[in-house]
Amino acid sequence: MLPITAFEGREQRGCAVLPALVFVLAAIGSSPVFGQGAFVPGPAPTSVPTPIDINSEIASGAQVLDLGGSFLERLGNQAAGGFGRALRNNPGGGGASEAVEGPRFRSWGEVYGLSLTTGPQADFLGDRRQTLGGVVGFGAGIAPGVNVGFSVDQSHTAIDVPLAIQSATIDLTQLGFNASVDKGPWTWAIALVYGFGNVGSSRDTGQGLALAGYGTQLYGALTELNYYWDLQQSRVVPKLDFEYVRATTGAFQETGGLNPVSATGATLERARVLVGAEIGHYWIFDRNVLDLSAYGKFVDNFSQSFSSVVVSLGPQAIAVQGILESQYGADTGASASLSLGNMTRIYLNYDGKFRSALQSHQGTLGFEARW
Repeated sequence: MLPITAFEGREQRGCAVLPALVFVLAAIGSSPVFGQGAFVPGPAPTSVPTPIDINSEIASGAQVLDLGGSFLERLGNQAAGGFGRALRNNPGGGGASEAVEGPRFRSWGEVYGLSLTTGPQADFLGDRRQTLGGVVGFGAGIAPGVNVGFSVDQSHTAIDVPLAIQSATIDLTQLGFNASVDKGPWTWAIALVYGFGNVGSSRDTGQGLALAGYGTQLYGALTELNYYWDLQQSRVVPKLDFEYVRATTGAFQETGGLNPVSATGATLERARVLVGAEIGHYWIFDRNVLDLSAYGKFVDNFSQSFSSVVVSLGPQAIAVQGILESQYGADTGASASLSLGNMTRIYLNYDGKFRSALQSHQGTLGFEARW
């Protein structure tokens, strides 16, 4: 009978343990730590755009503005440059009478290269820009002392933003008009520009390239007043210029890569005054004229604006401010020109721009025919 009693005791203890085990398992199942809630994933983190995402677009807008200003200044120099004024006043060349009637029409062609670098500014990491372009133009003297000209500038720019692993290209067409009026030693000139083109950008996201394309336009005007101080075969020409340029870039949506962003368009405006002088000297041999000149100008960018660009990635959006030139700076340049009689001329120009966070160097080779 004793073994049966022991077995009955063990059965009674097992029956007592079973309800306790069920209770413990039920408590564990309802725990917020061990229950089903512990394995439900939370919302995925949302990616946020950064100002660096559009560094190449910021650089592109600034470059369009700079190209417009550069073309305006070349048009102004075509209309009011000291050597051109000397040719208009003495078309027969050195020693000829100023009463000799010179050619009424002229055409010209140019090729140029431009290199520009900018340093870091706030969220902009700095960039390098290379531009190659060509110009063709036609001009005429429509009245004594009154001259007009029309020209077309076609350029291609490559932009590299190495620290942001971004790049961009700009294909820009500019239409220009200039005019000048000579009155005694004074010359007043104007230049007008309208430009349009396309921008393509590329951003390395680490998981492919994010690409975008959009349009751009620009408008600009320049006026110059100068005084021609004749010193035999030398000259000094003080100059006062006012320049205004406005550029716009279109909105875009990137495609490809990781987290492609979209951005609104931007509007850039700049107005400045340039004060300086040109000095030059020419030599005559066999009715050919070799002219060397140089200029320097103080630049005051008294008004600049760059509208904020709204950059979006999904539901997240930020506003990004563009880059501006320093208020003060200097422009300088030099020119060598060889006139073969009074009908043809070849010339080589250098133009440099110097700001606190920007340097630009441009070389131009040109040919002019008169008839």
